Amino acid sequence: MTKLWTLITQLHSLAGPVLTLLYPLYASVVAIESPSKVDDEQWLAYWIIYSFLTLGEMLLQPALEWIPIWYDVKLLVAAWLVLPQFKGAAYLYERFVRDHIRKYVTEKEHHRVQHRPENPNPKLVQQVNKKSPTGAKSKKKFVDFIIPKKGDQEAY
Repeated sequence: MTKLWTLITQLHSLAGPVLTLLYPLYASVVAIESPSKVDDEQWLAYWIIYSFLTLGEMLLQPALEWIPIWYDVKLLVAAWLVLPQFKGAAYLYERFVRDHIRKYVTEKEHHRVQHRPENPNPKLVQQVNKKSPTGAKSKKKFVDFIIPKKGDQEAY
């Protein structure tokens, strides 16, 4: 009986990382490679929700240590978020997170547009357009790094 209990304990310990990290990582890679955007949204929503939950767990760790079934509850919630039958991450994102993010982004965009000067200072524009010490415009250099040029892409 002791060996069986040890095996169950070890499997229980491995279930968390497999369920919360390994399977979502694999499914995210598959989703990126697929032509459908539906699965992309599910896995992006999962990583957003997982990040919020991890941050909340870090903050509440001293209190959560006193709840004996916390790890089991966390596994059940992670299973609900991850498993494609439930699509819990997409549900939570649509129901709770999306409205707050859209509200924040639109307020920020509104604030940025309202405080943009109509006629910018010519000296400031000239300073922004100056080349960096290396001789290239830094913004252009960054954009070239992020966006590959045609023909530069390699087949995997």
